[in-house]
Amino acid sequence: MVRSPGRQLLVAVYAVFAVAAGARSAVQLATKFDEAPVAYLLSALAALIYVVATVALRYRGPRATHVAVTACSIELAGVLGVGALSVADPDLFPDATVWSDFGIGYGFVPLVLPVIGLWWLWRYGDHAAT
Repeated sequence: MVRSPGRQLLVAVYAVFAVAAGARSAVQLATKFDEAPVAYLLSALAALIYVVATVALRYRGPRATHVAVTACSIELAGVLGVGALSVADPDLFPDATVWSDFGIGYGFVPLVLPVIGLWWLWRYGDHAAT
């Protein structure tokens, strides 16, 4: 595990988003799944990716770096893809996801977070096997 303040902050933010997205999607899936199943499943997927990123960022080593880079890359692709689709055709998502409108509901943190994560990993990650 790493004690760097920057890495600890990154892990903490990812953990908060894992809990927030997970709780949101759990409530939505349990109470109103038929209203917007794609949106709610995307929020659950986002939560899962945040959990994987949180755990991978917490540890050092080539394997952890590889998993974290993969999670952050998938997250960035998701935010960009869902964000673009939700702006281009709002009817695709009858209810917001964590990534809708590029994360506007969360202050655009979902858009910025994977960029910061990837930068951190590029700068400080263990790249021996990546």
